[in-house]
Amino acid sequence: MLDLKLLQKDFELLSQKLKNKKVDESLLKILSELFTKLKNEKANLEDLQAFQNKFSKELATSPNKQELKAKLSENKAKISALNQKVNELQNELEEISHSIPNIPDDNVPVGEDENENVELKKVLTPPSFDFEPKEHFDLASKLDWIDFVRGVKISQSRFCVLKNEGALLNRALVNYMIDFNRKRGFELVNVPFLVSSNTMFGTGQLPKFKEDMYKTQDEDLYLISTSEIPVTNLYADEILRGEILPLKMTCYSACFRKEAGSAGRDTRGIIRQHQFEKVELVSVTKPQQSDEVFEQMLSCASDLLSSLGLAHRHLMLCTGDLGFSAAKTIDLEVWLPGQNKYREISSVSNCRDFQARRAKIRYKNEQGKNELVHTLNGSSLAVGRTLVAIMENYQDKDGKIHIPDVLRKYF
Repeated sequence: MLDLKLLQKDFELLSQKLKNKKVDESLLKILSELFTKLKNEKANLEDLQAFQNKFSKELATSPNKQELKAKLSENKAKISALNQKVNELQNELEEISHSIPNIPDDNVPVGEDENENVELKKVLTPPSFDFEPKEHFDLASKLDWIDFVRGVKISQSRFCVLKNEGALLNRALVNYMIDFNRKRGFELVNVPFLVSSNTMFGTGQLPKFKEDMYKTQDEDLYLISTSEIPVTNLYADEILRGEILPLKMTCYSACFRKEAGSAGRDTRGIIRQHQFEKVELVSVTKPQQSDEVFEQMLSCASDLLSSLGLAHRHLMLCTGDLGFSAAKTIDLEVWLPGQNKYREISSVSNCRDFQARRAKIRYKNEQGKNELVHTLNGSSLAVGRTLVAIMENYQDKDGKIHIPDVLRKYF
């Protein structure tokens, strides 16, 4: 959630940054009008309260006691009514702010959409083949690694069943990712896959993305779309000791998304599923630590891809492609020979104090004052897409898949 005081203090500058993030100008105009109205009503309230304080003290000695008493009674009623109005304006302002995204960092490139993201570097060289490489769904069908038909039969479209060595490779990837991240200093946590609406609100999934979430019918519980949600909220409404920061965690989870806005995209294969698996990185830091920890998380995810021998690139997201809660995001895109292009496999984001303000996560700073933490998250990695990348990059002309050396001990 935005710091409304900061927005009110420098409205023109911050509103321009929000426009770059595709916030509707009419919404910003409503915000501006509410700020002005709230400021005026608060000033009026202060005048009424000042009158009440001044003349209440003079009531006992006033020669016109009955007249002053009537004025004070009338003034008190005005204070009560204006207090209610100020509270209503404040609540309206906060409710609108729940749908306003985080402000992008100054070094985030301004752009309209994913076509204006900026490539920072490439890591490793894509493999060359003396045959035309197949896409993962063709390889999976031949090897009987993925059953798309039965996945749809028992659920619906965008669900599948992993089988045989495909299921083993998937499990090997999860174990390898966790071990890799733990060696980099990220503590393993296991969390529920069902969380409350308050938890969803804390990381920014609600109210804006309600239509993308799966909700249980009779309880206030949602299936998570990423383990960032429960892991970040482990510390909701807490004041942490400064000396324990940064907290760096890794977590495996199944993830569930309706993919409401992806009709017609990636309909074949497992690139875009309603249920998928990820190993996530989440950090809770002091503000002055977050840039350093961001680089550690980015390096962890990138080095993990390199250890698997997978060529990839780093992409700085522009303002128009930046996520709701993120102030800065760098995507990692892995090379897929079957598609002959790079595809997203990880996003590493610094949310600054945006989520911490929503979830009320604070720490005791060096001056003994309570201060909001910074929260960060990143995929390390999307398991299904890593499975796809290995299948396509390690295929041979007979359609067999060679397993990367680092994974063999997990089979």
